[in-house]
Amino acid sequence: MFFFVGVKLKNIEEILKYFPNPIYSLLKNTIAQDKNLERNLQEIRIRAQRAIILKTRQADIIIEYTISSSEILQILEKICENSIYAYKNQICEGFITVKGGHRIGITGTAVVQEGKIINLKYVTSLNFRIAREVIGCSQHLLKEIIDFENNTIYNTLIVSPPGKGKTTLLRDIIRNLSNGITEINFKGMTCGIIDERGELSAMYKGVPQNDIGIRTDVIENISKSKGMRMLIRSMAPEIIACDEIGSNEDVQAIKEIITAGVKGIFTMHGKTMEDIKNNKEINYLIETKQIEKVFFL
Repeated sequence: MFFFVGVKLKNIEEILKYFPNPIYSLLKNTIAQDKNLERNLQEIRIRAQRAIILKTRQADIIIEYTISSSEILQILEKICENSIYAYKNQICEGFITVKGGHRIGITGTAVVQEGKIINLKYVTSLNFRIAREVIGCSQHLLKEIIDFENNTIYNTLIVSPPGKGKTTLLRDIIRNLSNGITEINFKGMTCGIIDERGELSAMYKGVPQNDIGIRTDVIENISKSKGMRMLIRSMAPEIIACDEIGSNEDVQAIKEIITAGVKGIFTMHGKTMEDIKNNKEINYLIETKQIEKVFFL
């Protein structure tokens, strides 16, 4: 089955407030000139000594304003609430999640010690990845995922190339399963999310910025395999959700949660069944019917 997922920006001011006044005004005016730009905007890319690029699904919009290194530092300080040291761990991971669920990617000169990044200096690029929630985008898929007879779900895999909305779709599915759906007499279930990169829940100071439902617990900044095992031990979920599975460790943990009677809903990168077959670990779950339904986005 194939589905198209639309997008909607929460609030452009959540992003623009981090920019110095001249850049703020420039971006604000550019967006105001095109009524579709705010709706289609995906990223704002900032690179030292180069132009600003606004990225949409259709095209790149180049703004001829040369960003200085000092302006990048000003932006980073605002993002970090004037305490870059307090955000050091996130910076070393390459991104910071801010209020609203938006993520700012960071690159620069890495300081490496014993094979581990301990700091970034001379920050040269920032990528504002704009968060979107599409409430209701999973409606047509839910009836295929839910096992109405047992008021649970089928173990499900959603397959999609990067950037096509699988994370957005998964988030909305979890929101519905967690809240319950009165229209179809589906009572809410306890859900657990392993949010390895913070893209599903977009935690900010311990609070999810995205609507993930009233019965959902989140563990973030941990590998999917470890997170699944921790959630089973600590929160007794009925459903576990993970984005972008694929490794042997992921598959082993999925087998464990299914054996424990927990249902799962997962995503992976790919376009066709051939892509699934090329991943022996994932294909094994399907061949043994541990994954019961597969959808291509």
